[in-house]
Amino acid sequence: MATTKLPDPLARRHLMEGGLDPKRARDYGEAYLAAGREVEAIDFFAMAEATDALIELQATAVERGDAFLMRAASGALGDDPSSETWSRLAEAAVAAGREQDAETAHRMATVVD
Repeated sequence: MATTKLPDPLARRHLMEGGLDPKRARDYGEAYLAAGREVEAIDFFAMAEATDALIELQATAVERGDAFLMRAASGALGDDPSSETWSRLAEAAVAAGREQDAETAHRMATVVD
């Protein structure tokens, strides 16, 4: 894959508003992932309809205990994680010392299903 340069915020907005073909959108998503900017990658993966990448970001969210990343990836997928998924995320958040994420995940686990 060729290296895709990350756009500045204004250029990013123009790319998102103007639309991209799926391959270019996926390339931007991959570039944001490589830079450790997962949340910013989500919009490009959604534009590319890269379901596999979004599902992988959900898995990353569970591993890290990252409720924000889970909500963003799930929103892009139009998916509501199960209470079991939220419970696993909460456990990972507690283990990682992410109390706010753990609280959010526990709350979400009781709301869904």
